[in-house]
Amino acid sequence: MILVNLILILLVGGVIAWLSERQHAGLPRWIALLIILFDLGYLMVATDLSWDKITVVPNPFEATTWLLHYKAEWIPRFGISFELAMDGLSLLMVVLTLVLGVVSVSASWTDIKQRTGFFEANLLWTLAGVLGVFLALDLFLFFLFWEVMLVPMYLMIAIWGHEGRSYASMKFFIFTQVSGLMMLFAILALVLLNQRSTGEYTFSYFELLGHGVSGDMAYILMLGFFVAFLVKLPGFPVHTWLPDAHTQAPTAGSVILAGILLKTGAYGLIRFVVPLFPQEAMDFSPIALALGAVGIIYGAVLAFGQDDFKRLVAYSSVSHMGFVLLGVFAWNALALQGAVMQMVAHGLSTAALFMIAGSLQERLHTRDMSKMGGLWKNMPRMGAMAMFFMLASVGLPGLGNFVAEFMVLAGLFKVAPWVAAVSALGLIVAAIYSLVMMQRAFQGKPNEALRLPDYGVREMLTMAMMIVGLVWLGLYPQPVLDTAQPALDSLTALVGSVVEVSENSGSTQVVGGIQ
Repeated sequence: MILVNLILILLVGGVIAWLSERQHAGLPRWIALLIILFDLGYLMVATDLSWDKITVVPNPFEATTWLLHYKAEWIPRFGISFELAMDGLSLLMVVLTLVLGVVSVSASWTDIKQRTGFFEANLLWTLAGVLGVFLALDLFLFFLFWEVMLVPMYLMIAIWGHEGRSYASMKFFIFTQVSGLMMLFAILALVLLNQRSTGEYTFSYFELLGHGVSGDMAYILMLGFFVAFLVKLPGFPVHTWLPDAHTQAPTAGSVILAGILLKTGAYGLIRFVVPLFPQEAMDFSPIALALGAVGIIYGAVLAFGQDDFKRLVAYSSVSHMGFVLLGVFAWNALALQGAVMQMVAHGLSTAALFMIAGSLQERLHTRDMSKMGGLWKNMPRMGAMAMFFMLASVGLPGLGNFVAEFMVLAGLFKVAPWVAAVSALGLIVAAIYSLVMMQRAFQGKPNEALRLPDYGVREMLTMAMMIVGLVWLGLYPQPVLDTAQPALDSLTALVGSVVEVSENSGSTQVVGGIQ
């Protein structure tokens, strides 16, 4: 029940936060903060979460090893169960979700002034949906949580967003719903085809890993999953919803979008696309690697051309998340570890940059960098924070992003050297647009008429939490790598065994990066 409780705490906490607004407008913020901290503390106590004491217990499934597992019958007639499980990979994502949940509450502290209770409720419900995505191992339940996390996020953009919120929220909804329906059709088709060969309906991830679907139909089903996760990643060319959503979302919404929701797409690629369809993913890998490389360059070039601070950071996310796509479809130990590190490090660095962007808009009432300049003199603490997280984002050695992107490129170089070389160019462009951003916003001649408040204790504590995380990941990443390693090893072994059998049968030829 531990995994169920992690989700229920946030769901019930959202209701409490909503109702508490009747007592005082500021009370929901405190309740939301305490609920997330309590959930994080409960996770740490329940799993004995210290890096030297984690015990990975073997479990009856051959697919991998799991820390926690819960299963209850739900709709047995159709093989649907309420099945949750946590291994090292999902543990990292759950911790990241709750940590950035704290950041998002801090970001909404002064930004949200109307209907604070309903806002914090939607924030907590979004986090609950995301936890469900990272923990669900029944495909019907996974799809349910996939949709649940989108509704409160849509409301956060549509109600508390900026001037173009109606267009941005509708675009976000259409992109995510259409891609989600593609995944639903793929799930149902996989279950029905599996039932024909086994005689039983099942939505269990563990049982569907051994499905007998192959050929063109398996390739089509793999594409259904792939497109759904690529939209959420987001990857080129289905990324266009992201800049609008980020630009118009409230600051807390941007933090959740960049730091957490994008990681659900990356998680889906690692957990579902390749393990469920290893041979088809192997055949598709050259296309996926090309999309990742194009996305890195394309996102970086578009970021360079932006005047809007938030839009620049949004396009930088498109670029940096391309490294995750490369790491997944390179599918070797080094590249996969780099992809997981990128998910964690990017979550921290980009969430911080969006919080800075929101703080600037709250103070200046504009996101246009052409109307900024010399802000470091007025707000030296914010300027220092912006400089640090800008350097983290472009991969300064000693910080987590550098470790992540270096591992991805090193792993990718083993299987696709030219793709690695082209992708590395994105790092050069990233350094250019990041330095231009700092120059236009924080350097230059200051406006002497402006008297802007600098970061206070709350903002500095929030930034300090993310700074510590990025420095730790950069200087001592081994605990994170060790936590994810058992899950990644089991997945690579599973995929390798399937591909080896296929190769020995003479039915296919190895193509692309998956080894």
